[in-house]
Amino acid sequence: MSAPRLRATPLPGIGVQYDLVTREHRHLSVVAHRDGARTVNVYRADDPDSCAHSLKLTGSEAGALIDALKPSHHSANLLHTSDLGLVAERIEVPATSRWNGRVLGETRMRTDTGASVVAVLRHAEAIPSPAPDFRLVGGDTLIVIGTREGVDAAAAILGRE
Repeated sequence: MSAPRLRATPLPGIGVQYDLVTREHRHLSVVAHRDGARTVNVYRADDPDSCAHSLKLTGSEAGALIDALKPSHHSANLLHTSDLGLVAERIEVPATSRWNGRVLGETRMRTDTGASVVAVLRHAEAIPSPAPDFRLVGGDTLIVIGTREGVDAAAAILGRE
């Protein structure tokens, strides 16, 4: 069986559309929007040019779906695992998080979990080594390093289940 072929088509002002035809000749596409959202489209079996269903996902929902489709050790959020038992993971601060607008030190994340925030990704900017007085904003992505348990506890603190 040949490897599936993924075709990418730029959509100016929108993002990129990725098309895949499965082994069973089903046409799927994902539109990766510039704002991080994704639209998953499934086309009709009897007419591969007619969309049968379209599903809009937020960036964090798309990340959760990726995690479900891939083994956890290949998680899109998981950046690295070392022989020391430490992991680095991306954790998004939801807009609905109680920490939205509050400072990092108030989370007591390092004290309570042993996990450290080593950087914050905000829009197209990376903020390395944020201080305890760094103000969190919904949509921020924190790069957190610690044990698997510590990083999971940090994610729980930030509102991700």
